[in-house]
Amino acid sequence: MAWCDTCDRIVEDDEVTDGACPRCGGVLDAPERGPLPWRFRFMIVAAVIYLIWRIVQMIGWAIH
Repeated sequence: MAWCDTCDRIVEDDEVTDGACPRCGGVLDAPERGPLPWRFRFMIVAAVIYLIWRIVQMIGWAIH
């Protein structure tokens, strides 16, 4: 997806014709990678905590 500064909106790939905005005809900027969504970061943190807990359980099981 590309960004149109003139319209201040995201332009879908199927709407782009000749590298110009279909609404205003302005030049499109390359898409920027934004920050990761909070849900994804939360999922990664939860998975790491879960794996650490399982390793602690495994060590406890092996010692016992």
